[in-house]
Amino acid sequence: MSLSRRIPHALAGALLLLLASGAAHAAAATYVIDPMHTYPSFEADHFGGLSTWRGKFDRTSGKVTLDKAAGTGSVDITVDAASVDFGLDAMNEKARSNELFDVARYPTATYRGTLAGFVNGAPTKVKGSLTLHGVTRPLELAIKSFKCVPHPLYKRELCGADAYATFKRDDFGISAGKDYGFNMDVVLRIQVEALVDDGSAGKVALAAPNH
Repeated sequence: MSLSRRIPHALAGALLLLLASGAAHAAAATYVIDPMHTYPSFEADHFGGLSTWRGKFDRTSGKVTLDKAAGTGSVDITVDAASVDFGLDAMNEKARSNELFDVARYPTATYRGTLAGFVNGAPTKVKGSLTLHGVTRPLELAIKSFKCVPHPLYKRELCGADAYATFKRDDFGISAGKDYGFNMDVVLRIQVEALVDDGSAGKVALAAPNH
C-alpha cells in the first residue's frame, strides 16, 4: 500500500481511538453530596436493652464517583460531628463532650471506600473505612436501595441510596456506659442523595440500574 493510502488509514484509526476514549470518559461521572437530603443516622443501646437511642448528623459533605457501565466507583464523605442531633439539647451536649464524640479534638468523621457488588449497573455494597474519634477501621456498608433519575429542576443526573452497617463503638474509643452494661453495638443508617457536578454536566453513568 502506498504512503498516501496509509496516512488516511492511520488518521482514521487515531480518530476511532479518540472517540472510544471519549466514550469511556463520558461513562464516568462525579456526584456532589446534597446536604439537604443526606443525614447519616444511628441507633445505640441504653442500659443493656432498656431502650434504644436514635440520633443523626445534620451536616454532611463529600462526593461520589460512579461508572455503572464499568461497575466501578468511589465514596468520600465527611460528617460534621458537632452537628449530632438526638432531638434533646442535653443529650446533644453530652454527645459533643469528651464522653462520646469529643468534637473539640475530633471535629469530623469520614468514610472513604469503593463501590462494589454491581448488579445491572447498581452497586450493592461499599468496601471502605470509617474514621471516627481519631480511629480508622474497616467498615463495609450494605446498599439496600439505589436509583438514579434526571433531576427535574437542575436537568442533571441525581442518584440516591440507602446504606447500612453495624460496628462496635468501643473499637473507636467511645466506650461510655460500657461499665454499666451498655451494648457497644451501633447501627448506622445512611440515606444519601448526590447530584452530578457542574464539571460533569451532561455526563451520566451510561448503564441503567434495575432498581
